[in-house]
Amino acid sequence: MTSTLQPAPVTEAVRRRGRWLALCVLVLAVLLVAVDATVLGLATPFISEDLRPSGTQLLWIGDVYSFVIAGLLVSMGSLGDRVGRKRILLGGATAFGAVSVLNAYATTPELMILARALLGVAGATLMPATLALIRNIFHDPRERSLAVGIWGATASAGTAVGPIAGGFLLEHFWWGSVFLINLPVMAVLVLVGARLLPESRNPDPGPWDLASVVLSLTGVVGVVYAVKEAAAHGPTWTASATGLLGAAALYGFVHRQLTLPRPLLDVRLFRNRGFGGAVLADLLTVLGMSGLVFFLSQYLQLVQGRRPFEAGLAELPAAVGAVAAGLVAGRAARRFSVRSVVFGGLAGVGLALAALTTLDASTGYPLLGAALLVVGVGAGFSFTVTADVILSSVPKDQAGAASAVSETAYELGAALGIALLGSIVTGVYRGFAGPPGTPSAARESLGGAVETAAGLPPHTADTLLTAARDAFVHGLHLASGAGAAVLLAAAAAAWFLLKDQHLEETH
Repeated sequence: MTSTLQPAPVTEAVRRRGRWLALCVLVLAVLLVAVDATVLGLATPFISEDLRPSGTQLLWIGDVYSFVIAGLLVSMGSLGDRVGRKRILLGGATAFGAVSVLNAYATTPELMILARALLGVAGATLMPATLALIRNIFHDPRERSLAVGIWGATASAGTAVGPIAGGFLLEHFWWGSVFLINLPVMAVLVLVGARLLPESRNPDPGPWDLASVVLSLTGVVGVVYAVKEAAAHGPTWTASATGLLGAAALYGFVHRQLTLPRPLLDVRLFRNRGFGGAVLADLLTVLGMSGLVFFLSQYLQLVQGRRPFEAGLAELPAAVGAVAAGLVAGRAARRFSVRSVVFGGLAGVGLALAALTTLDASTGYPLLGAALLVVGVGAGFSFTVTADVILSSVPKDQAGAASAVSETAYELGAALGIALLGSIVTGVYRGFAGPPGTPSAARESLGGAVETAAGLPPHTADTLLTAARDAFVHGLHLASGAGAAVLLAAAAAAWFLLKDQHLEETH
């Protein structure tokens, strides 16, 4: 089976001489998404101070993007297979830039949540299309491994560029400016991509089944919402009913895919142990790490008192480690084995998260920097190799759908991680023993406590801030410990599920 690339002369040029230039355009889309994800964490204290969201609203602002994108990725990946991956990538990038403006000028928590949700709709078109195009542009397995490594390294570089650029902007402009940095990247992507990227699609995809789209979206959103609500408020009737609805929808989705002659997603892909193991590893890895990522910027700024730009620089080792590991991951997996590299990477991240359970307000940077470096290296090795395994497991015509499954696991892990681990931090924080008469706003978020303390007498303010910061750090300890357990479990699962898996060799 081969993918239709039109027109043929352009495809031939890209395959022979222009494929690396095409890759440069594709990684801009990855950069766009990665930068956006990281600047939000850095801007959270300022959003909290300005929009005054409740603790629950703050979590929604943090994870509604992943919440929506996880529900739409499979549908959008399959749509790209049908209408053209280049077309959906460029359309999605244009929408992503436009909605970024709405994020920048949101004036209420509700509008901010809506803007982040719309950004998730646009973002769902980007990541599957980039990986699918890489699968169709790079035919040589070793070149494809390097291309996937560069793709992953760029995502990691975005996690470095985001906090640093965002920190600079936050020190000189209002918080909305961090979302506007998407616009120039989007403009370059659309203008250059229209000329350089080849079009590709499945030559015989069948109809885009709307019922499958609805079932997929309902299932993922229902399950994630139920987990989020149960984590925040306990097993209420609403959470239980929503969870059952979501589970029923997912069952219906899987059953429908098995009966359709041309399904939206070929769920038989999961019969391939390597494919299923790689997807599970990605989901658990992001789930275990996401709580740390979301709250780390708040720890650096609101607990340790670092300026935004300094906090951004403090997170740099993770990105540097991930970039370096991503570029050599394919070579390492061929020299040793797929399961050894993925297992070692995930175990390293788990141990680094365990080390972060010792953090307090006065922790020196060497411990934090070393732990972040290990997190970056481990994640870089794991994500790059699992992406390569997923792409190698399917025919080129199904590259969009397979890439969408990979990205769905990533975004679903992020949504669940922030919901579960974030709720741990928020729940512990809300119970801190503040001075008598502590306003409710101070218990909603650490940013709210900092703002409240600014209007109190010095002694009362110090007492409030000390109690609030101690509670936040304690919650961070529990979330890091839970994340470490999840990562070590993911490492063990990868060791068994990825046995005898190998990356493709050049024929």
